[in-house]
Amino acid sequence: MNMTDSIIDYQRYLKRRNFSSHTIKNYLNSIKQFVLWLDTPIEAVTCDKVFEYMGYLMDKRMSPQTINSNLYRIRALYNFLHFDKELPIEVPFKKNSRLKPTKPLPQFLRDEDVEKFFKVVKKPRDMAIFKVMLRCGLRVEEVSKLTIKAIDLKQKRLLVLNGKGKKDRVTYISEDAKNALSQYLEYRSSSRAKRIFLVEKGTYKGKPISVRGIQKRMEYYAKKAGVKVSCHRMRHTMATQMLNADADIVTIQELLGHSKISTTQRYSKVSNVKVRRDYYHAMRIIANGRAKETKANEYKKFFTKDKLRMVLNDFQEPV
Repeated sequence: MNMTDSIIDYQRYLKRRNFSSHTIKNYLNSIKQFVLWLDTPIEAVTCDKVFEYMGYLMDKRMSPQTINSNLYRIRALYNFLHFDKELPIEVPFKKNSRLKPTKPLPQFLRDEDVEKFFKVVKKPRDMAIFKVMLRCGLRVEEVSKLTIKAIDLKQKRLLVLNGKGKKDRVTYISEDAKNALSQYLEYRSSSRAKRIFLVEKGTYKGKPISVRGIQKRMEYYAKKAGVKVSCHRMRHTMATQMLNADADIVTIQELLGHSKISTTQRYSKVSNVKVRRDYYHAMRIIANGRAKETKANEYKKFFTKDKLRMVLNDFQEPV
């Protein structure tokens, strides 16, 4: 079997399925690492060999989620070769060919850390980028692809085109994010580039800033502020803050572009402020209810049958 031709066919197959270039790159990278590790032809791989590869990845101290993602991509290749290409090759994966993943809770920034971070951000472009992440809940790739026409500052909303899963969605712009974007647009060069955020120095000046370029700016400011922050943590912070402000979980799901409500519900596990507020609110209602019940009981004890008879006699009209 010509492996090079098969990989090229598989790449075309992923493109036909409308996978993003980022996703295709991850698939091909996982397959490449697996092929380089193998000491046998890919068509001769057995289930035992897959388990051996799992052990190899575990020795590299990869997380269960990362290992499972790699295995999923490799398995997808075998499914393609076996079912789509109808090649005489077996799929060497069993049902238990995966690790039980841990489910770490989303990490978010405390209010004081948000304040510390934005204190060190001086460039209008960078301020606008990070405000959009924090207030609009955009992923870093969605920020890098954001176009000028997708932003409506008058209506304070923006359109996210081809988000994760190739889905479009509308999200809204807070007042401080609007101000940051307005300041940047006044400062932005008169480039004809459709994308809003551009490289400002060096060889690629005037070109759209890349995902890695945004991440590097985040790393720079995080180190300067002494705050542990990442692009995705900004998004987590937006979701947690909205939940604490009593926003409906379905609303947050729509704004973040989650396909499953269970993904959004994970934020409720870390939103201790809302949990604490709801708890004490419920306790006050319970306590007040008991107080009313106590007063009612006292009322019943005071008005005994004899006292009620006496009161009624006093109100009887004379014959």
